[in-house]
Amino acid sequence: MTDEYLKYKIALGQIPGLGPVNAKNLISYCGGIKEVFEADKQKLLKTPGIGNATASSILENKHLLKDVENEIKFITKNGINTRFYLDEDYPFLLKQCSDAPLMFFEKGTVSYKNRKIISIVGTRNATQRGKEICDRLIKELADSGHNPIIISGLAYGIDICAHKSALKYGLDTVSVLAHGFDRIYPAKHKNIAAEIVKQGALITEFTKGAKFERQNFLQRNRIIAGLSHATVVIESAAKGGSLVTADIANSYNREVFAIPGRLEDTYSEGTNWLIKIHKAFLLQSAKDIEYILNWEQNINPKQQVLFVELSEDEKKIAQILQKNGKTVIDTICKESGFNSAKASALLLEMEFNDAVRCLPGKVYELAGNIQI
Repeated sequence: MTDEYLKYKIALGQIPGLGPVNAKNLISYCGGIKEVFEADKQKLLKTPGIGNATASSILENKHLLKDVENEIKFITKNGINTRFYLDEDYPFLLKQCSDAPLMFFEKGTVSYKNRKIISIVGTRNATQRGKEICDRLIKELADSGHNPIIISGLAYGIDICAHKSALKYGLDTVSVLAHGFDRIYPAKHKNIAAEIVKQGALITEFTKGAKFERQNFLQRNRIIAGLSHATVVIESAAKGGSLVTADIANSYNREVFAIPGRLEDTYSEGTNWLIKIHKAFLLQSAKDIEYILNWEQNINPKQQVLFVELSEDEKKIAQILQKNGKTVIDTICKESGFNSAKASALLLEMEFNDAVRCLPGKVYELAGNIQI
């Protein structure tokens, strides 16, 4: 379809009471998107799923063809692209979902073709542990050489952590919005959204001025799940949008992974529950994703940094490990004079920078080439 059909694509998605499933049926039975607006009521009623109320709504809302002209001016002025479900560049995985949006709007450019795609979601009230796990997981995915696209929803907590880490480690990232491009919610993430446009895309199925409602976020969740080969839940309370996204991903026959946590942790209740009822694989590292999704190992791994620059405190720990070899954290604290909180924070930072490896039992050893 050429640009002359754009007004029909947008208008059909705005008709009250007409969802994407029935909209696609109408296009098929009427012979085209323009033909839907030219059909009489008798023809509309022959389409499976279209009853009297929906047919009447289509006929009564033909004025939308004129109303959407302002939307077309808006997307043209702001460099917004559109992806219609019949277009060649509409994401293949999303197209496999019957309730996928008829069309979505996009700022930025990312190619989904032949790409590995992972959604990462979680509570808005992310703990420090959750943020650290999210960052470490995305670093592992970046270092693996698979170059996956990271999908999330720009919300507080785990969502924004996933986007920031993807940007930090050079991965494409896509944010699915629950509103039109006339706003960014939350407004605090406006600068991050601008960075995402440069290294991925912002997408939404909502036009400017669309009502800002709770239901929009539930609709947004199906796109997050549908775009991806797998969905990872980092943290979640017993109830929350992340569990909805996981449930949708399961309904699409996509894999779901969850980070386990302690039984008494509020924001591990949801992830532990997913694992308990076999709705998610227990996730410890990116290697679990590689194994379950049958990704080939070590494809074009990123070149390791030859030397890691250490702070003075980190050098002190490195010297202890160089002298002792594999060392438990209690010994590191004793010999360095650092308390356990400070030593743990330094070791975590060194682990992120591939300067040390953490072994079972809180044992650490040097890793890679470091300057001491």
